[in-house]
Amino acid sequence: MVIKKIKNALSVCFLLLVLSSCLARIDGVVMEGGAAELNLKTSLEPRTSAVIRSIQNFMGETGGDKPLLDGAAISRSMAAAPGIRTVSLKNTGPSAIEGTITILNIGDFLHAEGEESRFISFTENPAPGSSSIVMVLNRVTAPSIISRLSPEVEEYLSALMAPVVLGEDCTRKEYLDLLSMVYGRPMADEVAAGKIHASIEFPRPVSSVRGGIAAGRRAEFEVPLLDILVLENPLVYEIKW
Repeated sequence: MVIKKIKNALSVCFLLLVLSSCLARIDGVVMEGGAAELNLKTSLEPRTSAVIRSIQNFMGETGGDKPLLDGAAISRSMAAAPGIRTVSLKNTGPSAIEGTITILNIGDFLHAEGEESRFISFTENPAPGSSSIVMVLNRVTAPSIISRLSPEVEEYLSALMAPVVLGEDCTRKEYLDLLSMVYGRPMADEVAAGKIHASIEFPRPVSSVRGGIAAGRRAEFEVPLLDILVLENPLVYEIKW
């Protein structure tokens, strides 16, 4: 059963992409009414690619032309997640994908019906500066997001000993030391250097932003991947427009 889950994770590992790679870019637009569109470009760095390829070889999946990440399979997995209208991702290389994710309402994104704790809270009002989005990533919201996108990813990240999945208290240094011991210092260095770059446009000029910077209608964020994997402290982002 575990081996089957690891195999499945290799084809639907959007979260692994975002959390364990070092190159990720998200450009998005939030529209009036809360609908949103995200354009994603992301790729695995060499050491992370080598780890996945090693697992594929161990499982007997040695096809040289087979992509490490299957854009079509990831699209199918993500399309079933709450709040998502459509997902269209394609491979631009064996270790890279890009494409578009459209969201019905940003406040419902990855939020299961009846669940109290939200990853994103959305408020819309006509007066300037009175609309807002608050994003909270902590040890309550993060595991539910991961399992909702793909339960198999949870198993895979467990194999990578990510504290966000295991629910263990761990500092950034402790986690990097553990990665270094198991997978080698070069991969730990990749994770330590990795960042997610996000640029989001809003219907009106941004009046304030927490956790990033703003210029006109656009808010910019740079999120260290290590902070997400460990969640030593909650990550909170707020935009008002």
